[in-house]
Amino acid sequence: MKTRKIPMRKDIVTNEMFPKRELVRVVKNKENEISIDATGKKPGRGAYIGLDVKIAQKAKKQRTFDKAFKIEVDDKFYDELIEYVDHQQARRELFGDAK
Repeated sequence: MKTRKIPMRKDIVTNEMFPKRELVRVVKNKENEISIDATGKKPGRGAYIGLDVKIAQKAKKQRTFDKAFKIEVDDKFYDELIEYVDHQQARRELFGDAK
């Protein structure tokens, strides 16, 4: 059986490469709205961060998405991102890697 190529993406907080499945995609659309892209298919400019609460908290502290998307991002979004990452991390620990 042929081995499949694993798509890699760069975490914008740590600048490390990870498999795409271990990251969360955040999207800025044409109206400059920022959202979490759970499907990975939303249209717009995307940036990735790791599925780790510490990385999400570091992103909030450094205002990473403000710099990446060149707009001011509300603190509510960062809090929502931390909550989402925490939920996904707990889910991975309970159910393993399978989505």
